[in-house]
Amino acid sequence: MTPPIDAHVRLDTHPTHPSAVTAVLTGSQARIALMALEAADWTVLADNVLVLARIDHEEPYWAKDAAKHLSASGITVENTPRLQKAMDEEWTWANYPMPWCTRSEIREVSNQAQKIHDDVRHGHLLIHAHAHDGHTTVAVGTYLGRNGKSVYLHGEDHLRQVADTFDSPAQALLAFEKIHGTDMRPGPAPLTDTERAAVEARTTLDLGAAKPGPHRPEPETVPIYLADAGDHDALLDSFLDRHGEYEKWRTWSDDTTHAIHESQTLRIERVDETPAHETAWTVAAYETPVSDRMWVHTATGATPAPVIAELLNHLADGDGWDTTTGAPVDEKMVTAATQPLSDAGWKHTVDGRWIRWTSPDGNVGVQFDAFTAQHPNQNLATWTVWAGPGPDRPTWAITASPRTPSSLLADLSETLARGTGTRRTDTAERPCSVQLRPSPPGISPPATGHTVSRGL
Repeated sequence: MTPPIDAHVRLDTHPTHPSAVTAVLTGSQARIALMALEAADWTVLADNVLVLARIDHEEPYWAKDAAKHLSASGITVENTPRLQKAMDEEWTWANYPMPWCTRSEIREVSNQAQKIHDDVRHGHLLIHAHAHDGHTTVAVGTYLGRNGKSVYLHGEDHLRQVADTFDSPAQALLAFEKIHGTDMRPGPAPLTDTERAAVEARTTLDLGAAKPGPHRPEPETVPIYLADAGDHDALLDSFLDRHGEYEKWRTWSDDTTHAIHESQTLRIERVDETPAHETAWTVAAYETPVSDRMWVHTATGATPAPVIAELLNHLADGDGWDTTTGAPVDEKMVTAATQPLSDAGWKHTVDGRWIRWTSPDGNVGVQFDAFTAQHPNQNLATWTVWAGPGPDRPTWAITASPRTPSSLLADLSETLARGTGTRRTDTAERPCSVQLRPSPPGISPPATGHTVSRGL
């Protein structure tokens, strides 16, 4: 699990330029977040205050991308409700001149125009001359530095593109003069309204409007089962970054991510933006890539982040995948799986088919269903971990099928009995979870013929 960094980033819409985004940084290690945002072309306006202002009006999208990377690095990110709304909004340009482009292709065209704008703004691209061709602004310029190319630019703002390249400024200027001789003017064209607005957003800001809200108390250390849910997407991203033996795959739905072990016999499914009480994680093991499940393990969306992190760490160790098919759950397995709970003094009760272990404070419990355990081939929920009033009304819950490895269950028991996490005690608005899902290229099915679209 990525260690936390003492830096908090509060992202909000700009008070006077609606598409721009501000970032206010706090914490003893705020400098780490500041350097990361500067590298992503955010502009520093004051101590620990930055702004992202672009000419393509895609600031919420790129702020969302920045938030994802900050969260994955262990930095706490908070999005205000109005910015989150802008991030979630689906929109497109009216009368876009390239109607065949998809929304992601439109964004790529705009981002290329943004890069041209930034190169001019930062002095990397020197504009020699400009003109108006009757429809839009055109210009000619040269990238500075060794082997810099000269370019012919067409269009304005988010539609500006490199229409041609030349080996030298002289060659470029001769070609430009041949086409636009009578209308040719030296230097860059006057700023457009959009460019002026971006400049203003990058240079002026009412700091009072950008200050963080009420003071947020420091997180308190609590038993792990009372910890905050945290950012599950960042947990999965961090896990995949550290473990190359797992590959991220997409199905037809952008709401679901699969992480599949190179053996194709262990698969993790993560459903994004899942309600707190619904299944957000499913881990399933298979005897072979094309066989039925040996065991399955689930967790709801509100499951504390450190509990999920411990589960992922166990999977990374590769321990316990070789559960014998058809092996019944016996007393020895149950004892091994729950020994840490007994050692920690959890209350042990039997209620018909159910055997339960409850923490001394009564806030969490583990339940074993002796009836479903007698049907090992049906992958029924034999083990249930719950926090809250009870297994029928849980704050969060984990389930496991009969043949779930006892080593995994014992690790889970040890985590619940001994582990700690953090929780914020304030009742103010909590940070929104950052949900960034760039659309990767389509993935071909495995060579075995087993398709990824099959449910875990």
